Amino acid sequence: MSRIYLTKDGIYKGNLILVNEDILIHENAIPGLKAVNGSDITLRYTAALHLETAMTEINGWSEITPVSGYRSLAEQQKIWDDSLNESGMEFTEKYVAKPAHSEHQTGLAIDLGVTRQHIDFIRPEFPNDGICGKFKAIAAKYGFILRYPLGKEHITKIAYEPWHFRYVGAPHAEIIEKNAFVLEEYIEYIKQFTYWTEPLVFRNEYEISYLAAGNYSFDGEDIIDVSGNNRDGFIITKRSGNYER
Repeated sequence: MSRIYLTKDGIYKGNLILVNEDILIHENAIPGLKAVNGSDITLRYTAALHLETAMTEINGWSEITPVSGYRSLAEQQKIWDDSLNESGMEFTEKYVAKPAHSEHQTGLAIDLGVTRQHIDFIRPEFPNDGICGKFKAIAAKYGFILRYPLGKEHITKIAYEPWHFRYVGAPHAEIIEKNAFVLEEYIEYIKQFTYWTEPLVFRNEYEISYLAAGNYSFDGEDIIDVSGNNRDGFIITKRSGNYER
């Protein structure tokens, strides 16, 4: 029988960590980075693999270019400073996250753009039709969400960015898309489904629940993933008891 061991500092790790204007990233070094489409742009290994699989399905790399993936703190600081100097504070606060508050520092976020001779690094073109539309249609199936959608700016504190995708994994991306959540809303939504009580059941295949931060040891049977939320606890994903193996 496998066992799961969790410690309080584990809330800062995992595919579902929330990083935004109010919550900074705690991990300084991101292990297991993988190049995207043979470029010098990287993502965490699992995120990169799922992105490659999605692009293979639609032949996406024929027209789509990876623009920006993982960034170090120093890189994010330079992008922030350069944007301030070139475009001013109003623009920068809308489209560039503050250093230590950027999803790009997690290794779970990527900016994508239509392949052009000249691509805007801060705001790459990524429309809702054509090959870009095809990617958006299947992104959730491969664990990606559009992180900063139109109409949720008051929650994310970032302007609409149709080019910025965040890996959260399955089945979370599908639940987020189905409910038109942003990650902030999903993190709060899951808290009502506490571990050892009533989980959220999705497609009779997954059980998802919340466990407050602490030190734990428990049976790991049927657990698929445990992720911290970078705030106050863990999100636990299990195979449902109703799932036919």
